[in-house]
Amino acid sequence: MTTPPYPDDLEQPGLVRTGRSTFVRPIRPEDADRLVAFVGGLSRATLAYRSLGPVIRARDDVIRRGAYVDYLNELALVALAGDEIAGLVRYVRDTEDPDHAEVTFTIRDDDQSEGFGRLLLEHIAAAARARGIRVLKADVLADNTRMINVFLGSGYRVDSGPPGQIVHFDIAVDPQAQAVARAERREHTAVRRSLRPLLEPRSVAVIGANRSPLTIGHEIVANLLRGGFRGSVFPVNPRAGQVAGARAYPSVRELPEPPDLALIAVRAEAVPDVVRECAEAGVKAVVVVSTGFGETGAAGRTTELELSRFARASGMRLVGPNCMGVVNTTPAARLAATFSPALPTPGRVAMSSQSGPLGLAVLDFARRLRLGFSGFVSVGHAVDVSTNDLLQWWEEDPETSVILLHVETFGNPRRFARIARRVAPRKPIIAVHPGHGHATGQVDPGGRGGSGRRGDPESREDTGGRGDTAGHADPPGPSDSAVSSLFAQSGVIRTRSLQELFDAALLLAHQPPPPGNRVAVITNAGGPAALTVGACVASGLRVPPLGERTRESLRTALGPGAEVANPVDLTPMATAAHYRQALDAALADDGIDAAIVLFMPPLADKPDEVAAAILDAAEAAPSKPVVASFLGGAGVADLLHRGELVVPTYAFPESAAASLGHAAAYQAWRSTPAGVVPDLPGVDTDRARSLLAGCAPGPVPPRIAAELLDSYGIAVRDAEPGSGPGSEPRSEPGSELGSESGSEPGSRLGSGPDAFLSVGADPVFGPVVAFGLTGDYADLMADVAHRVTPLSDRDAREMVRSLRAAPLLDGRVGGPGVDLAALEETVLRISAMVEDLPEIEAMELRPIRLLPPGDGVAVTRATIRLADETRKGGPS
Repeated sequence: MTTPPYPDDLEQPGLVRTGRSTFVRPIRPEDADRLVAFVGGLSRATLAYRSLGPVIRARDDVIRRGAYVDYLNELALVALAGDEIAGLVRYVRDTEDPDHAEVTFTIRDDDQSEGFGRLLLEHIAAAARARGIRVLKADVLADNTRMINVFLGSGYRVDSGPPGQIVHFDIAVDPQAQAVARAERREHTAVRRSLRPLLEPRSVAVIGANRSPLTIGHEIVANLLRGGFRGSVFPVNPRAGQVAGARAYPSVRELPEPPDLALIAVRAEAVPDVVRECAEAGVKAVVVVSTGFGETGAAGRTTELELSRFARASGMRLVGPNCMGVVNTTPAARLAATFSPALPTPGRVAMSSQSGPLGLAVLDFARRLRLGFSGFVSVGHAVDVSTNDLLQWWEEDPETSVILLHVETFGNPRRFARIARRVAPRKPIIAVHPGHGHATGQVDPGGRGGSGRRGDPESREDTGGRGDTAGHADPPGPSDSAVSSLFAQSGVIRTRSLQELFDAALLLAHQPPPPGNRVAVITNAGGPAALTVGACVASGLRVPPLGERTRESLRTALGPGAEVANPVDLTPMATAAHYRQALDAALADDGIDAAIVLFMPPLADKPDEVAAAILDAAEAAPSKPVVASFLGGAGVADLLHRGELVVPTYAFPESAAASLGHAAAYQAWRSTPAGVVPDLPGVDTDRARSLLAGCAPGPVPPRIAAELLDSYGIAVRDAEPGSGPGSEPRSEPGSELGSESGSEPGSRLGSGPDAFLSVGADPVFGPVVAFGLTGDYADLMADVAHRVTPLSDRDAREMVRSLRAAPLLDGRVGGPGVDLAALEETVLRISAMVEDLPEIEAMELRPIRLLPPGDGVAVTRATIRLADETRKGGPS
């Protein structure tokens, strides 16, 4: 029997409701014996529910045939528990109604209460949706309440037949908002439960523990003991009686109890066997500190991906490889499972880092800044536990108020965006990502920048950061504009250096974000004040004049020599009392949202008294942040602490201004009403799918491209043969449009600016929409806006208005402007189209005639490219 192409994209880790890990993948021909064993282990009751009638077990040769599917018209997914099948879901397409398919579920008896049915429904719905199936049909015995509850609680639109012995369900697999919300809640609960053995373990084993100090295995044991871990610590070393004063054991199998967590610090070639031993011993989570995996090339990446798959199928979570461990300073844990010589002090900041070596410097730097941590996780190559998982843990951690991310690569960016949008309004998320990619930050509209569209990226599980590159060269990075867009849409504060990351964290961990962007600068030296004003403007802040009443108060208090406009220059002779009076007055001004205090110790003495005055004023006005820069004042930062009250101090005022700028932008995002992804009238998804069904991969014929856009309410005025991909627009503006608006061709319709909308497959983020004006604006000035789909109405509005050329659009410059409402609606329709039709790899509408207000927009040329089936559904 010829084996059809195997869809690797459907191999995904999963978590059931209880937090147990599993691995979901399509069935393979080599699963035939495994399938026979699975069916043979089912109880009579389960077989009765599965067969909807008398229990008749099929012959083994018939069962084996179930391992052979074509992955398109028939598809079966298995959820693995170790090397065995714990659950199976299968659909068979209806030959007479090809957008419908019959679906069946079978769960092993011992696993029927853990949530495998709901997990497999989400996976099969996503796979069916990507293969053009709209409705899954199921027949269920009326007393099979578990399966009925799975369907009714899924959030998908479910139609059930009349009551009877057998209940028929039609499950519409389009991702309804309710289905997405319920899947997110299930995932959130499962992720938190799965991470508890990692971040709050009751016992820890260190495999590769060494008797020699300053070795990795020894220092992990020593840190666990020094850090106050309350559970049992089990060093594992077959040739040692004890390590760091703790009794050692020859192997994991000989431990007195199965540990929740195991840290592995052995040679890379020994790691797979050690992970297997951990699974057999009942370990719930492993941290692979060892190096020598993905960083060594394709073979190493393949090994770490296999490690991840095995761990998930065995019910374990895995951190690493190539990481430095896990730290949790919260009272419930006190876990220092790391070899770092610098352990963080307790605090309100949690951090995930994708670089192991960098983590060492991070923890040391944080101690010197007096920035306390609630948790720190070095995820290394992130083949399993990822930033997205940790966000969901810290989301509900009462000890964490600020989350820091060092991000090199993303696992599932859409999942990141959804989680971040949920977390960021309550807890600031600050990420450092240097950015790279295209020179202008534009996504290649032809899809040449990376892999094709994913089959259904919205439903993907997170595969971590680097495990998904097995067998390939290092993938290209995301475009800088796509990174910024993802962060901006999600409310994440983006920084470009670790110094900037920690500067912003220092402020938000200790001071409230400012209610606005108006800053008072108080100084005893004019030169630094001028630098600070410039830095404020560069950071999106304003330094407005103080109110007249405030200025009068300051003149009375400070005397005639002081400058009281803003900056407030107290002169080199300023005392601590002057600082207190100036800061009190500025913070009481309704036109001021924050204050930056500058102090030059060489020009005045008693910095401790000035620091005390600043603390007193900050304490008296807790709703407005205060930051300081004591230039040249070594050790002064220690003076600006009083119990829980901390005024962040920076070596240079530019850092203070940049941190305030980040905090003000975050507060503006948090205070802005959230957008919605609207329900657009005139969308005919069924028609669009039927059109795509007859298209081959590659460029879509112009007539079909026009009909596809028409299915989404976008009319293409010029779609005659010959205007397909690669053809140039005609030079005479307006000639394609005739006189539909009552004007002569080329008169009024050609008077406004031309624009373009494109969708490109970013190699990391998936579909990214780009918008700009044609010609020099985009080509020379790189004046192009980007957003990651799906776009909300607010995203579309901000995207259109974010161009530097926006004054040409809204009528501020050069005429009456254009129909912005129609333009924004077109952006939303394009976003909806690529979300609904994942086959679309790239699209470009160019040129788009932007007509005066009320006249709409005119799309005059459209090109669409479909992804090759072999390129769809790549890892996320």
